[in-house]
Amino acid sequence: MGVDIAKAALAAGYQVVATGRNTDKVTQAIGASDNLLVVQLDVNKLSDAEAAVKAAIEKFGRVDVLVNNAANFYAGYFEELSPAQIEKQINTNLIGPMNVTRAVLPVMRKARSGHIISISSLAGLIGQEFCSAYAASKFGLEGWMESLRFDVEPFGIHTTVVEPGFFRTELLEPESTNWPELSIDDYAERTTQTRAMWESMNGKQGGDPAKLAKALLTIASEEKPPLRWIAGADAVAAFEQKLVELQEQINAYRDLSTDLSYE
Repeated sequence: MGVDIAKAALAAGYQVVATGRNTDKVTQAIGASDNLLVVQLDVNKLSDAEAAVKAAIEKFGRVDVLVNNAANFYAGYFEELSPAQIEKQINTNLIGPMNVTRAVLPVMRKARSGHIISISSLAGLIGQEFCSAYAASKFGLEGWMESLRFDVEPFGIHTTVVEPGFFRTELLEPESTNWPELSIDDYAERTTQTRAMWESMNGKQGGDPAKLAKALLTIASEEKPPLRWIAGADAVAAFEQKLVELQEQINAYRDLSTDLSYE
């Protein structure tokens, strides 16, 4: 998704700082441009984020929009995911965006403007089978971003959470997907079946990341961008169903929930 976002921004005439752990791969994927700066960045390292922001300022003088889109996917039933795998999931998908945002915010505060966009997921609002670690990281991202809004709004800085459904990105590629390290007999048959289902989806997702990237430029250019942007017809349908279920649960226990005050 990052490659498509960078290409769309360059095509629209914007200056772009594209980052990655392997700068050669980033350059090969995006191509050359006078408006492009490629910088090495491992989001798990705050020092890398600070160096990337410094390089961006030296090259372009400012940072108007930050897009946090680095992510990986540790798929599996909770008990079969090792503690180390869950930690890595949280570190990349939640702590990583926090690191990059922490490095960028002083620049945006000084300018009294900016827009922080974090790519979440349908799994950021809806828990799914085989996705406990991934959902935990994305639910955390959503809570952090929703709260960060109040911290930075007084400085003219906007925040947006993007919640895509299933898009044809590299998220399900072998290099980006990690399967359980542990094996428990009670889960074995379901793990085999569910992993095969996920692997079969790779390259067949309905969403077009190039269209998402262009739509994201529209979001980023708005004077008052949305706090949340749901991306994809499948995500819209899923979130609408979630709203129905939440309302049903509120109504089912309304009396019990509200009758808890001191007499």
